[in-house]
Amino acid sequence: MKPAKKGTQKSPKSTPAATGKKSKGFTDEERAAMREHLQELKADAGRGRRADKADGESAVLAKIAALPQPDRAMGERLHAIIKANAPALSPKTWYGMPAYAKDGNVICFFQSAQKFKTRYATLGFSDKANLDEGHMWPTAFALKELTAAEDAKICALVKKAVS
Repeated sequence: MKPAKKGTQKSPKSTPAATGKKSKGFTDEERAAMREHLQELKADAGRGRRADKADGESAVLAKIAALPQPDRAMGERLHAIIKANAPALSPKTWYGMPAYAKDGNVICFFQSAQKFKTRYATLGFSDKANLDEGHMWPTAFALKELTAAEDAKICALVKKAVS
């Protein structure tokens, strides 16, 4: 006699549709970002060592150009600031967002407010960025508008992140 199999199937009664509860899974925007990331990984693998900064830059510029205002203006300004202050970073897309990498590792990225339907855009830094300061430090910054004061702060952050 065969031992009973330990299955992982759930009873139909416990599914979100059967209980009337809404699933707490990924949003449509999050699923779209993951699909974009998968396409980016496939494209990177296909290019292999032939991939260069120009490929990444054209992809980033295309993503920025597709953004609605005011995020497009912020994306263009951030791109210029990052290129001027951290020339070692290579532009690339990351989860469908403009990002900047060093040795293949994303250091910082721009997320438009419309991407996930939030009230502000975000300049984020990965754990590869050298922003460590004590036992606690910010890794993402809300952006509503870029003025000269924000430009100066971003310049300093980007320089520190790649140091």
